[in-house]
Amino acid sequence: MTAESRAEEGRPERPEQARGLLDVLGVAAVVLDAEGRILFWSPQAEELFGYRAAEALGRFAGHLLVREEHLPLVTRLFGDVLKSGDSWAGAFPVRVKDGSTRLVEFRNMRLTDGLGDVFALGIAADHATVERVETDLALSERLVTQSPIGLALMDLDLRYVLVNPALERIDHLPAAQHIGRHIRDTLPFLDVAAVETALRRVLDTGVPLLDRYVVGRDPWHQEGGGEHGEPAPDLAWSVSCYRLEGHQGRILGVAISVIDVTERHRAATEAERARRRLGLIADASARVGTTLEVGQTAHELAAVAVPELADVAAVDVLDSVLSCRRPGAPDTGPELFRALAVKSAYPTEAVTAADPTGEPCMYGADRLVTRCVHTGRPVMVAHVGEADLAAIARNEEAAAMLARAGVHSYLAVPLIARGEVLGALDLKRARNPLPFDEDDVILASELAARAAVSIDNARWYQSVRNSAVTLQRSLLPDRPAHPVGLEIASRYQPAHASMEVGGDWYDVIPLAADKTALVVGDVMGSGIDAAATMGRLRTATCAFADLDLDPDQVLQHLDKITAGLEHYIATCLYAVYDPRLGQCRIANAGHLPPALLRAQGGPADLVRLPTGAPLGVGGVPFETVTVPFAPGDTLVLYTDGLVETRNDPIDLRLAALLRLLDDPRRPLEEICSVLLRSLRRPDDFDDVALLTARSLP
Repeated sequence: MTAESRAEEGRPERPEQARGLLDVLGVAAVVLDAEGRILFWSPQAEELFGYRAAEALGRFAGHLLVREEHLPLVTRLFGDVLKSGDSWAGAFPVRVKDGSTRLVEFRNMRLTDGLGDVFALGIAADHATVERVETDLALSERLVTQSPIGLALMDLDLRYVLVNPALERIDHLPAAQHIGRHIRDTLPFLDVAAVETALRRVLDTGVPLLDRYVVGRDPWHQEGGGEHGEPAPDLAWSVSCYRLEGHQGRILGVAISVIDVTERHRAATEAERARRRLGLIADASARVGTTLEVGQTAHELAAVAVPELADVAAVDVLDSVLSCRRPGAPDTGPELFRALAVKSAYPTEAVTAADPTGEPCMYGADRLVTRCVHTGRPVMVAHVGEADLAAIARNEEAAAMLARAGVHSYLAVPLIARGEVLGALDLKRARNPLPFDEDDVILASELAARAAVSIDNARWYQSVRNSAVTLQRSLLPDRPAHPVGLEIASRYQPAHASMEVGGDWYDVIPLAADKTALVVGDVMGSGIDAAATMGRLRTATCAFADLDLDPDQVLQHLDKITAGLEHYIATCLYAVYDPRLGQCRIANAGHLPPALLRAQGGPADLVRLPTGAPLGVGGVPFETVTVPFAPGDTLVLYTDGLVETRNDPIDLRLAALLRLLDDPRRPLEEICSVLLRSLRRPDDFDDVALLTARSLP
């Protein structure tokens, strides 16, 4: 309990034993009568002069303490003090008991009692001790007042007792408004509870607290409001605390030193910010452009930008770009965009305000995103106002949503690849209190530039791939014929979008005498050239089939044609079904064997055929094998894209194919769906041609 609290309760305060500075100085008291005899001799006088009280009391002080040569001067000074009543102070050499001389600091004054008797009081201390204490005090005062470090002394109740000018400047508060107050009264914007807990721990344990970082918002900035109401910057201090102890271990309070390290804190913050941004660019290099698919690349870009750079990110591409048209770079008029991706760091109405993914949206020339693609330069609105929202959103309703979502800063950077503006990366901040700045523009532009190349590659690849798929499908039969005695179902499935279209094909060719040729083949390679080669082989196959040749003879002719095609070989399976004989005659040119499911039951099995060499090798004979094909039997012809993967053994995959052929009565269309659904994977690198045939009664 403090002295103040005891006084408020009306309880008498027990005086504490005198200690502290007086004990350090060892101040002695001596009282003389008018004749100079010693009447009072304090214990400190015993320590200072060496004489016990019994040895000093009643004796003439001049004879006891002063050497003969100094006695006249001392007698005159003593007489002046008693006569005039003026005090005298100074240093004087005194003889001590051991015979040596000690320079002593004196303060002499006249005393009178109620009877009018006159006495002299002498206060004395060792001159060297007084000088040392004076030096220490002067040094301490200069250090405190002139130090650039903020210094404060707090009492046991953690109230300010002393504050130096440097701390006045740091706290923006005069010393007079510190004294007697707590930290919570002077720095309310700090985490005061944590600070006071730390100070009390120092008081209790005596263990100093060294170089503790304290960070808080600048309250004086907030009072000013800022030009645009932007958040106050951080202030940072390095705080150290020490318990102060006096003579004999008396705890006086706690001393605090405060160093303003705001600039160092901001430099460290900027360095950390730069490190994170370099990390973001490195992350974007690994995460953006993982596929040759425009939409996926756009989603990857938006995901990288959130939440490090923005709370909401959108990728909008010009519709003409997706169509692979090059209309030039107009600088006036509206633009038709297509939103490819929208990503948010948290659920927000700002996502609803964005353009629906995949839908086209027309923006006028006055819109910020339109200006961005027209100029090919970033457009930044650090502090978004109501008029800015109208130029950002697609309509008034969307602008109201953005306002409710708290969008306060906006940035759009163009997506530019090979000198062509493809669209824009659209960024918004709502919960992130910081406005966009020039560093953000540089970072966003770097991300957009990297992503734009991937988007450009993907859109041209998709254009070429679409052309190849179109050519491929145009060369395949629109719908298999309805041959005599056969039920037919077929499928063609291109490879995943990140791979090029191959040269897989199938065909159903009616022949003389109600026979039917069933063909499946695969041109090695990919792209338009492979598709074109496939078309040539399919045409040649139809021509040779009309000659009613044996399957091995058809393959021999195709082998000669393929050998004349530079850099191409192909596999092919050619079968002729004869309903009158109930059989299939099959020849193989390096292709995977067909699967046969018997109507009478039993597991499906692969037809045992000589493998044969692929078409284009040349000079290798082919062989025709006759296989019974009774009513209800099902033959499955396929290309390797159905069963081959990068990691699984082909034997296991073929076994999986046969297990799926478990019901001879299952419709052929359903068989095709089951096989593709069960055996194909989203990332398969090859296309598939699948042809199923069932013998009818």
